[in-house]
Amino acid sequence: MALREEFVKSGNWLFRWRSYFPFFIIPLLLMALRESNYLERTAGETAEYLWEGFCAVLSFTGLLIRCMVIGYAPKRTSGRNTECQKAETLNTTGVYSVVRHPLYLGNFFIFLGMVLFIQVIWFAIFAILSFWLYYERIMFAEEEFLREKFGDSFLKWTEKTPAFLPRFGNWQRPALAFSFKNILKREYTAFFLIIASFTLLDIAGDIFTQGEMRIDLVWLILFIAGLIVYVILRTLRTKTKILNVEGR
Repeated sequence: MALREEFVKSGNWLFRWRSYFPFFIIPLLLMALRESNYLERTAGETAEYLWEGFCAVLSFTGLLIRCMVIGYAPKRTSGRNTECQKAETLNTTGVYSVVRHPLYLGNFFIFLGMVLFIQVIWFAIFAILSFWLYYERIMFAEEEFLREKFGDSFLKWTEKTPAFLPRFGNWQRPALAFSFKNILKREYTAFFLIIASFTLLDIAGDIFTQGEMRIDLVWLILFIAGLIVYVILRTLRTKTKILNVEGR
């Protein structure tokens, strides 16, 4: 099998299982947690809280990027499908006019905030490199699918739009109106998972470094609030039509 076909095949396989990417680095994560909470041990709790806040901002910046994409996304694009590549239209406006893979850019910031939260340099480097190698194949497979389906339109878009590093001067007004309902319907899980992940990492760090389980009040409050929001939005999505938007 030629390398191009091999990349597409492996990219499609990784695309299908991309939600499980964090589980691949759990063994090294457990090792890194033994060295975590460096700032608290060397600079005190204030420095620790400031760093945790910075990491949370990074991750929620990633969620904001995703929300900017989802808020303007038409139906059956920018989705969470896992079986195969799908795209009824080629998105080239809005966030897609400045970067070709904005959802993965958002995922990167979410992931970056979490790995930096642990405060272990070697683990952060390994995790970032793993993310890039993993998602590079997925992006390659997606682009091969779009090239085959949309032909010259896709090629013209790629000539002026970078794959991962935004070119803000290319900004074009989105084709559709912004839909906050679309965000509530599609991103509530990501919102809760970010909060839950930070809470669990904070608890795990104390267990591995101090041998005791402590629940920081701030993260406990955020976790409870996030869980309530998750339950409400999931109920609205599955039991009602309140969050439905025509054509989205």
